[in-house]
Amino acid sequence: MREPVDTHIDVSDEDIHWQPDAGLSYGKYLALDTILDVQHPLSDEHDEMLFIIIHQASELWLKLCLHELNGAFAFLEADNDRAAMKNLARIARIQEQLTQSWSVLATMTPADYMKFRGSLGQSSGFQSFQYRILEYKLGNKSAPLAEVHKPEPEVYAAVKAALHQPSLWDAFLAYAHRQGLTMPDEVLNRDWSQPYSANETVEAQLKLVYQGTKEWWAIYELAEKLVDLEHKFQQWRFNHMKTVERIIGFRRGTGGSGGVSYLVKALNLRFFPELWTVRTRL
Repeated sequence: MREPVDTHIDVSDEDIHWQPDAGLSYGKYLALDTILDVQHPLSDEHDEMLFIIIHQASELWLKLCLHELNGAFAFLEADNDRAAMKNLARIARIQEQLTQSWSVLATMTPADYMKFRGSLGQSSGFQSFQYRILEYKLGNKSAPLAEVHKPEPEVYAAVKAALHQPSLWDAFLAYAHRQGLTMPDEVLNRDWSQPYSANETVEAQLKLVYQGTKEWWAIYELAEKLVDLEHKFQQWRFNHMKTVERIIGFRRGTGGSGGVSYLVKALNLRFFPELWTVRTRL
């Protein structure tokens, strides 16, 4: 006979050392009074709160992605590959959280969404400046996309700055060159605001790395962290696309984007192209 499981935990006064005048509290440290007071539905529909919180939480995760990515850039510039790998691994795990959020949003049916969609006006996730900066830093350098943010000067300046800075792939190639690989000048010194074009010499150098992992272990391990990051990013994009399709079908997005059709095109984008093509050459 199985013994009953006691799920009750007795808590005595000795277990709690609460000092009401001790200063900083959990709520104050996290500014919960502010965070929990910024959800303002524009309709009386129940599911609008879900919609708001999912997107606000995603923006917080994007903020952390940018924080970690900036750290990775700094470590790569200093040739501290181990520290950079930690940042990149964390971003990949954050992407898992962002991907999972779509499954929560997908509990909202088309009928639920259409009840408050009109309240959104022209607002759209397409206008997320943090997402745009993240894509620019990862390598999707499409200058016209920055113009969406022109009405907000400070945001526009931040987005344009990211457009004109080296991407993570640019930083990786410069690091690999310093470590002994021979990267072509047209890759190391180019207009960072322009989309990167796959280079045969870069692919050939990476082939050396993948065929000689013992000699090039640090570059190899870092390259695989990049592959993992892009893989997770593509999973996020795919889940985003399927969730949008599930809720609004092939309607245009609220901000004027093509909706699902635009998101499908984004699935073909590559941040680190030679890391994928080199696999066919091995």
